[in-house]
Amino acid sequence: MQVDTLIKARWIIPIEPHEVILEHHSLIIHEGHILDILPQQQAQEKYQPTQREDLAEHALIPGFINAHTHVAMTLFRGIADDLPLMDWLENHIWPLEQKWANEAFVRDGTDLAIAEMLRGGTTCFNDMYFFPDITAHQAIMHGIRANTGLIMIDFPTAWADGPEQYIEKGLALHESLRHEPLIRTPFAPHAPYTVSDAPLQQVSTLAAELNLPIHMHVHETQHEVSQGERPLTRLHKLGLINPGFIAVHMTQLTQGEIDRFAQAGGHIVHCPESNLKLASGFCPVQKCLDAGINVALGTDGAASNNDLDMLGEMRSAALLAKGVAQDASAVSAATALRMATLNGAKALGIDDITGSLKVGKAADICAIDLSELETQPLYNAISQIVYSASRHQVSDVWVAGKRCLKNRQLTTLNRQDLKSKIAQWQQKLQAPIN
Repeated sequence: MQVDTLIKARWIIPIEPHEVILEHHSLIIHEGHILDILPQQQAQEKYQPTQREDLAEHALIPGFINAHTHVAMTLFRGIADDLPLMDWLENHIWPLEQKWANEAFVRDGTDLAIAEMLRGGTTCFNDMYFFPDITAHQAIMHGIRANTGLIMIDFPTAWADGPEQYIEKGLALHESLRHEPLIRTPFAPHAPYTVSDAPLQQVSTLAAELNLPIHMHVHETQHEVSQGERPLTRLHKLGLINPGFIAVHMTQLTQGEIDRFAQAGGHIVHCPESNLKLASGFCPVQKCLDAGINVALGTDGAASNNDLDMLGEMRSAALLAKGVAQDASAVSAATALRMATLNGAKALGIDDITGSLKVGKAADICAIDLSELETQPLYNAISQIVYSASRHQVSDVWVAGKRCLKNRQLTTLNRQDLKSKIAQWQQKLQAPIN
């Protein structure tokens, strides 16, 4: 049978079933989807590929799903480090955004983030930022899957002058993008402390009508939850907490809140490195998993992380969970890998499309070279990926069957042009704000 691509790999880790590692298998891509996964000899006899890849020392995994980002903020990487969240936001990030967050800023910051994510094996990201139309356009241009959030906040920004216009522009963008195969448009109200009840109720109603997820920062800091009624209680009253709700951070949780959130079917996106850097607190990940909550992983923005490295995020998530739970078996390597792939797809409502290497799903694939000295000797490929591998070992990436990274080289972005644009932004952003 004639097919588009045959990838022969040392290991294939499909994620479904859990903890399975297939050795000496081949993966077949045809028309953007996974057509077959089978032993190498059988694949050679059955298929005649147009393109053949021999990755003899590599592991194939689903592309990572970065379930919480602010990709344009990659231009702020390192600009205001080692500060608590509200000082960081109010005295540094928000003033810079007020001056510089325009279409050009979002376009170039998004390109830098997409380049970084593809080079680290990420094939899908879930974003929350201004000018989501620009973010979506760049994602389509560069061939990466994206959920571009329909941002909502009470106060005026460069994107909209108030809740009514946020809704109006968001709905128009959703309508214009609803037939784009790589793009989804969840609602993205910023946080309980920046969005009042009436806009949240409107978002809840529209999300139900359009069958769209809601992506929101929730219980990020102790300060947030100590200001009167606890935010989760308020969000439950407003009817937002349901199987389409994606709560980011969730570092301040009681057992009762965990149980109620689990019963409502909501999802959590854990951002361990950003939470650590901003000293925001610790999400009790193992307790949430034990309660039946789907927990995904995100990097947050590079302004507070300071990278978009999902391999690093997995390692941090696994290690931090053990310390918080005081249990070395908490968040195993296989669980961390699932959180970075399939759990992210479930949170975003696209697990029928991506998140695992399964026949019929989109060919969103990351190849990791495990032959480096730093990942030798190798006894278990999953453990080695989570605890030892570096993003520099990501060699090749496919999104919907299209190769976006080939032998560490980007195929849809020009590295030198991008570096030149970023240097220009550095000059502007480090100048004093008048």
